Amino acid sequence: MSTSPNPTNADAAELKKFSDLAHKWWDPNGEFKPLHAINPLRLDWIARACGGFTGKTVVDVGCGGGILSDSIARAGAAEVLGIDLAEKSLSVAQLHALEASTPNIHYRTISAEDLAQERAGQFDVVTCMEMLEHVPDPESIVHACAHMAKPGGWLFFSTLNRTAKSWLFAIVGAEYVLRILPRGTHDHAKFITPAELSLWIRNSGLELQSSRGLEHNPLTGRYWLSDNTDVNYMLAVRKPL
Repeated sequence: MSTSPNPTNADAAELKKFSDLAHKWWDPNGEFKPLHAINPLRLDWIARACGGFTGKTVVDVGCGGGILSDSIARAGAAEVLGIDLAEKSLSVAQLHALEASTPNIHYRTISAEDLAQERAGQFDVVTCMEMLEHVPDPESIVHACAHMAKPGGWLFFSTLNRTAKSWLFAIVGAEYVLRILPRGTHDHAKFITPAELSLWIRNSGLELQSSRGLEHNPLTGRYWLSDNTDVNYMLAVRKPL
């Protein structure tokens, strides 16, 4: 792993928060249980949209402990690069990859903006999931992701909508009532509406292809995809040829 020389688009408190929880990334019943639960859903949706991962180069921006990166590598990608600025999380991701003998995967401590300059137009698929709401300048991340993608490449973003419902479900419900996420995981003011994200996508020269909402039944623990984007949502985007 190499260190980015200019990790300016990062919040030190956010990095510390996830670094402190790094050792729990791969505990399916721990603080990251929701990510483990939704991973098969988002992996399948991404694969269907981009035509599968076999033989493709993929970068996972804000990969954390590597839950999605690892799954993509196991789905047949030729190369998966996971990047993050929380070094402890990346250490856990790398250790898991070694222990699980995950093929064609590596991790780097580098900002999205720096990687975009280093590897412009080199990735078939760019994923940026549950990350935009944790950085000071999310639009800069979208621009960087666009710069990384090959012409005709696919990009996938997921985040939380800034609605009263998302405050009630994602913060009050998930962090304080059900305690399925650590308190302080999210800041409602940093949530991003689909209109805002769509504008950044257009400003980056990308074309929106489809969207999906992610819903959760707290009584049964079930997650499913729907057309409801009031709380969690994902956008599939393509870079023109």
